Amino acid sequence: MFDLDRFVADCRAALESPSAEAAVKEMLTAVVARPAHVEAALGTPRVGGISTLHHSPELTVLNVVWAPGMAIYPHDHRMWAIIGLYGGREDNVFYRRNAGRLATAGGRELNVSDVAVLGKNVIHAVSNPLRMFTGAIHIYGGDFFGVERSEWTGDSFEERPYDMAHARSVFAEANARWARESSEGR
Repeated sequence: MFDLDRFVADCRAALESPSAEAAVKEMLTAVVARPAHVEAALGTPRVGGISTLHHSPELTVLNVVWAPGMAIYPHDHRMWAIIGLYGGREDNVFYRRNAGRLATAGGRELNVSDVAVLGKNVIHAVSNPLRMFTGAIHIYGGDFFGVERSEWTGDSFEERPYDMAHARSVFAEANARWARESSEGR
């Protein structure tokens, strides 16, 4: 079984390693290799949102659930991030800064049991193309909620300070849309 307290303790201990990202990636890979165990511990994803599993200045562990069909705008983390899926699919589009604008720099599809490492300078947008919820554990090498970050919105990808309330509203809108579609039998 997945023991969240033990996992967080192991992640915190890994921060002392000279290659903390690699150590955390190895642990998360082992965890999401048994997605049913993660789902048993965290619950079956039924509502999109961001749930904090651990938060400290050095480490943030989140349970991120993407609603069906949900997409979130480009954003950065300004710290390393390791993402492991225990259900569904997460499509990432990566960007790079180019003359004050964003330019597409590739992408990656993550499926159940996949793990991705994102460097501290990565800018990405995320979508769930499925008609089911996607569950993922996101681990950040720092204070996800306290670090000043950026988001890019609109068709022009205007850069502005990251706004957690804005992000939570995107999750709420996606949940409401899914609830409407489900009740209409789509």
